[in-house]
Formats: sequence, structure tokens, C-alpha cells
Amino acid sequence: MARNVKSMVLPVVAAAVFAGLGRMVIQRIRLDRAARENHTVALLDAAARARISAALRGAAPPPASMAE
Repeated sequence: MARNVKSMVLPVVAAAVFAGLGRMVIQRIRLDRAARENHTVALLDAAARARISAALRGAAPPPASMAE
């Protein structure tokens, strides 16, 4: 009987992972659709987020328009 319990672990974990990925895809589709309907700016890519993060941490000098 313990053997049957062990054999059910993998399918249950696989179903949970599949459900989580499906939920992420559905959320992304809804966000994209809302952005398209509201004519908002597209989400930033990873390179843009990294540049903004570095600038906020002070790793990069401020832009010329902000310097006084």
C-alpha cells in the first residue's frame, strides 16, 4: 500500500506545476489584453528593468537633465 502512495506523488506534483504555469499564462494574457485596451505602455524587458534598478541604487550617474 505504501508503494501506491509513492507512485501518486509525481502525478500530483506534475498537476500542481501545470496548474501554476497555466495560471501564470492566464494572468499574462489578461494583463496584455488590459494594456492593449487601455493603450498603456508595454511591460519593460529585463534589460530596461536592470538599468532602472541600477540607476535607483546609485550605480549610475543621474541623467544630465536631473543634475544641478
